Amino acid sequence: MSRGFVREDDQEEAPCIPPRAPLPNGGPNYVPPRGLAQLHAERADLERQRAEAAGSDYDRRRIHAEVDGRLALLQERIVTARLVEPEPGAPTEVRFGHTVTFRFLDGPQRGKEHRFTIVGVDEASVREGRIAFTAPIARALIGRKVGEEATFAQGAAQVRVAVLAIG
Repeated sequence: MSRGFVREDDQEEAPCIPPRAPLPNGGPNYVPPRGLAQLHAERADLERQRAEAAGSDYDRRRIHAEVDGRLALLQERIVTARLVEPEPGAPTEVRFGHTVTFRFLDGPQRGKEHRFTIVGVDEASVREGRIAFTAPIARALIGRKVGEEATFAQGAAQVRVAVLAIG
């Protein structure tokens, strides 16, 4: 059909779907049980939003297009998820899913203590005390034991931290 016979207001723009947090290239999508449950809950919420879409035909099509795009990205994460169950017993070294308390030994935060749980990329929230296993500090801490030090890049500087506790 010639473009001359198409009404301008019939042209719909594709929705802008924000990307999910990046995974390491070719790397695994590790997810703790809590994170996998959150992904499934997010899918159920998106499916509910799609089913409850209201408004004009245009509004419903726009909502469906956005939700379908988000569902596609989410489904990719669910399909590639590699569930990592917590190890039984008290941890002896920092691993995925553990909560680690550490102190900065140098740099602008020298002397400050922080506590984070190492989680999957979709579950990470610094505000809630969860950092992605792909974060430089998490990569530096994984495998360390209480009393050991780790070094990671913070901007242009190398910063040292000491592991105080693992939970």
